[in-house]
Amino acid sequence: MRQALLCLLMAGLSAHASVYYVTVAGLGGEPDYEQRFTANAKDLDKLFKDSGSAAHVYTLTGPRATKAHLTETLTSVAHDAKPEDDFVLMLIGHGSYDGTDYKFNLVGPDITAAELAGFCDRIPARRQLIVNATSASGGSIAAFEKPGRGVIAATKNGTEKNATVFARYWVEALQDPTADIDKSDSINAMEAFQYAQRKTAAFYESQKRLATEHPVFEDTGRGEPARDASKNEGVLLKNFTVLRIGAAQKQANDSAKQALLQKKEDLEQKIDVLKYQKAAMDPTEYKQQLTAALVELAQVQQELDK
Repeated sequence: MRQALLCLLMAGLSAHASVYYVTVAGLGGEPDYEQRFTANAKDLDKLFKDSGSAAHVYTLTGPRATKAHLTETLTSVAHDAKPEDDFVLMLIGHGSYDGTDYKFNLVGPDITAAELAGFCDRIPARRQLIVNATSASGGSIAAFEKPGRGVIAATKNGTEKNATVFARYWVEALQDPTADIDKSDSINAMEAFQYAQRKTAAFYESQKRLATEHPVFEDTGRGEPARDASKNEGVLLKNFTVLRIGAAQKQANDSAKQALLQKKEDLEQKIDVLKYQKAAMDPTEYKQQLTAALVELAQVQQELDK
C-alpha cells in the first residue's frame, strides 16, 4: 500500500502534468444562497484560470448547474485527462442525506454521491481530490473513498444538515498567502483544509453559536474520516497541490484587494447573522436588511472581479 501511495504522489511531480478543475455551485433555493454559492464558484474559477496554462477549468453555476451538464463535463474530463494529471472536484451548495444516500442539490434532478463517484472513477487521473463543502457532505465520504483520491467534507457525517460556511473559507485559503505554511509558493490540500477548518470554527465562536459543521477528510481510500493529520491520514493531501499562488499572492498582498476581501467576509458574516436572527425579527425589517447586505456584497464582488 505504501509503494502504491508513493507512485501516486510521484505522479503529481510530472513537469507536463495538467490539472482539471470542476467546480459546481448547486441549487441555492434562496437569493442569498444563490449569490453566495455563485460568488464562491466564480472566485475559484478566476483563481484556477489565473494559475497557468496547465489548468483546465470547468465551472457550472446558475441554470448550467444541472445533472446533465455535470455529467457531460465529467465525461469530457474522462476523455481528455491522462493518468499523470490531477483532478479536483469542488461541490458548493446544499446536500441531503437520508441515512443511506447522499444527494447534491442541483437545478432539476439531484445527483447522488454514488453517481458522482462512478463518473470520477472513469477519469484516468491517478491523483484526485473531491472537496464537498455542502450540508450533510459527511454522508458522501464512503461513496467517494478510493486509493489515490482525497476526500474533504464540510460536515463530519450526513446528519449535520444546516447550511455550511466551509466553502467560503476554502476559497479564502486559496487567496491568502498565509495558508502556505511550508512557504512553497503553493497551497496543498492539507494546508487549505486546516485553514478553512480553523476559520470555520472561529466563525461559530465569534457568533457564540453551537457549531453545526465539523470538517473532516479521508485520503487513504479505506479509513475513517479524520479531523487531524496523522501517520496514516493526510499524506496524500499534504502532497496534493491545489494551487500555485504566484498570481493569487500578488492580489492578496494588494492593500485595496485585502480591504475588499475583508469587507466581503464581514458582509457574508452579517448575512449569516441575519439569517440566524430571522425568526425573532420583523419580516419587513429582515427583508430590508438582507436586501441591503446582498446589494452591497454584489458591489464588493464586482470590484474584486475587476
